[in-house]
Amino acid sequence: MASNRKIDGVIFKLGYKLEENKDIKAKTKITKKPIKKASPSEQKNSIIRKFNLNSIFKNEAVIAVALLIVLIGGVSLYLNFFKPSDIGIQAIEAKAKNYITANLVQSGTSVTVQSVTTKENLYAITMLVGSQKAVVYATKDGEMLFPQGYDISKTSTKLIATSNASSNGSNSSTETSVATTKAAVPTVDLFIMSYCPYGLQMERGLLPVVSALGNKVNFTLEFVNYTLHGQKEVTENVNQYCIQKTQPTKLIPYLECFWKNSAGESSACMQTAGIDSQRVSTCVTATNKQYSPTQSSFSIDNSDNVKYGVQGSPTLVVNGTTLSPNRDSESLLKAICSGFTTQPSECNQTLSSTSPNTGFDDENN
Repeated sequence: MASNRKIDGVIFKLGYKLEENKDIKAKTKITKKPIKKASPSEQKNSIIRKFNLNSIFKNEAVIAVALLIVLIGGVSLYLNFFKPSDIGIQAIEAKAKNYITANLVQSGTSVTVQSVTTKENLYAITMLVGSQKAVVYATKDGEMLFPQGYDISKTSTKLIATSNASSNGSNSSTETSVATTKAAVPTVDLFIMSYCPYGLQMERGLLPVVSALGNKVNFTLEFVNYTLHGQKEVTENVNQYCIQKTQPTKLIPYLECFWKNSAGESSACMQTAGIDSQRVSTCVTATNKQYSPTQSSFSIDNSDNVKYGVQGSPTLVVNGTTLSPNRDSESLLKAICSGFTTQPSECNQTLSSTSPNTGFDDENN
């Protein structure tokens, strides 16, 4: 058996061969006795039951102990000895989404990828399955998918997918589009990575809302405390942080320009938005000196990341409540307006109900 190597405190319950529209096959057999092959419909229904994020297995402590030996060995062997190659975030997003849609959920259930993060030799994929948030794991070569994991750093054996940290430190699986705290001037914090396709999608949906509400809300663009898209993202995060800090009214025009080209047109977009680039440059120098941001540690907004339990890009927080509305402007307007003590007339506007594109404009042409 491979050495007992814990992968970020996670044991993986079951691995599936990540091939689209094929019968699901377990990677490791735990019995040599013949097993009657279930029909495709029986297989799918069985997996759907396992993928129910609100259910916890009976006798889960016994099951966790029984799985411990098999799963640590199996996953460690696959990750450490076979050394899977990396097909990249965009490819794994598409492959995992397509596979789950085709094999693991009821027909017609929406599956939306929210963010992808690195977990050693794995990708952790946060997605909405219907109205529920799920965290699934895939090997970087795109071969294996682990829909469920047990967090063995805690005494509880509840599924990781149903245990997301909320802003007050408690665990809750409840997704909401309504702010629980009201304010005369709601605070709206959007956490993103500047090159995250889904962060860009959320910005496209949210910023028309921010413009419509104007000074009726206190909006801040913040950054997740790690990056996934190379040094260019570290550099651009700092640029956007400094544009907002030194010339906040120019941030939205800048972003509307920046979204157009995935190659990055920061200097040109500063000129287009009428930004004083020297003020930004001075801020960038001071910020880099203060925080020393890197690809693995982007700590500029770390205190708020910790405060609100931010796990990925995008994360929307209104008056301290993490919300998960749809990303079209109409849905986001309703979500933010739920944070007003008394809603202003601007909340009655009709905005676009079409979900924006992910990524950059030139990637969608």
